[in-house]
Amino acid sequence: MSATPKPGRVLLVHPLGYGAEAARGDVARMANIMPPIGLISLAAWLEKKGIATRVVDAYAQPDAARRIHELLLDFRPTLLGFSCTTSSFLDAARLAGLAKRALPDVKTVVGGPHVSALRAQSLQGHDSLDFGVMGEGEETLAELAAGGWEQPEKVQGLVYRAADGTPQVTGPRQRLLDLDSLPFPAYEKLDGYPGAYKLPIFNYPRAPNSSCVSSRGCPYACSYCDRSVFGRSFRFNSAEYMIAHVRYLRERFGVRHLNFYDDQFTFHRARVESFCRAMLNQAPGLTWNCAARAEHLDPELLRLMKAAGCWMISLGIETGDPELLAQHRQKADLDLLGERIRMIKAAGIRMKGLLMMGLPGESEASVRRSMAYVYALPLDDFNLAKFTPFPGSPIYEHVRELGTFDENWAKMDCMHFQFIPRGMTRDQLERLFTEFYRRHFMRPRIMWDYTTMIWRSPDSWRRFWQSAGGFLKFASSNRRLGAGET
Repeated sequence: MSATPKPGRVLLVHPLGYGAEAARGDVARMANIMPPIGLISLAAWLEKKGIATRVVDAYAQPDAARRIHELLLDFRPTLLGFSCTTSSFLDAARLAGLAKRALPDVKTVVGGPHVSALRAQSLQGHDSLDFGVMGEGEETLAELAAGGWEQPEKVQGLVYRAADGTPQVTGPRQRLLDLDSLPFPAYEKLDGYPGAYKLPIFNYPRAPNSSCVSSRGCPYACSYCDRSVFGRSFRFNSAEYMIAHVRYLRERFGVRHLNFYDDQFTFHRARVESFCRAMLNQAPGLTWNCAARAEHLDPELLRLMKAAGCWMISLGIETGDPELLAQHRQKADLDLLGERIRMIKAAGIRMKGLLMMGLPGESEASVRRSMAYVYALPLDDFNLAKFTPFPGSPIYEHVRELGTFDENWAKMDCMHFQFIPRGMTRDQLERLFTEFYRRHFMRPRIMWDYTTMIWRSPDSWRRFWQSAGGFLKFASSNRRLGAGET
């Protein structure tokens, strides 16, 4: 077999970001494996343009290196594309180097928020990567696959290498896609879909479940959010497209619960109302989650969402310290947040709070104010992330003035304290992080709520017991970290 690429073929890879052995014991991965929506959306668009694609999701299948190697030799793609966050970028560069040894003439391209934020800088020192895609990737990647790699300076939205190897940047794309013109993501290209993919345990009532996206962008400009891919624009699918998408997932794949992975699902109220009414008539019984901002919720809308199957809403709280929140978020109002959280619960919808620890300006006192705030609210669940200053976020440019920042891309995954605010230590943050979670889960109301999941989300309990060893190991590790707690 000739080891040369075949024109018009693209292999798309979602890199794992760390070693396969470590992945098997990774509790975060056990608890949540989401389909790479962006990658399979690209695959669907390329197929629509007549370009053959294959997809490998190394996050869902950690032993995927052999599969990538087989496809390089059998499928022989012209392009090998990676969709990356900051933490998985170095793994993509590593896989690209291995690929070029197996298929020397393959062109490698990487996209995602990391490349969109750093642009030319992202390729510096990574010779295995030929191109980077900035911003929305469908049309840029299609042009590249159709032969644009021969004259990359003419392809908008691209980082390419000049003759001397120096990364260069073309201009941004002048036209954004109408989202209703997009085909549904190519879910069928994911091995094991939908069974291989799971929402976080206790975050859904039934399986199989999945995620989808119905909008792009966010109009807000909080200090910690990267907006380099879509800017501050907000575009969305129509309610008609959304209901067709939902019905497709239910009828083709048997999906029974969906998570809308939009930044701001309820920003356009009329769209949500139309979608909910369509759900009542065309997809009764299917349940779903979404994320929202407090400003865009009210009792009437929540009642309609509940009737249409909304099972849980995630709301960004970030911190329960009002002064710290005001430094980092537009329209910071903890009283409004508390009111809306109680409103969500009154509508009969589960409530998940999203928080961060370690923001610039954080102190032990501010963390304890967050604890007091969260424990006083009727939250059913919460997620506490370790603040990470990502490239592309407003805070990134001057974060080193506000504390100590170890810019180790492989660890910038919100699971490590890479930034230490001035006046705090890593050990102090780890201790408080452990205490925050432990005190939440040890409260009788929360323990009872998780007990009721035996009948409200039986699949969650099944998964928990199947991976009990990993969860117990994680809990034991956390106990050791918090041993100095009083």
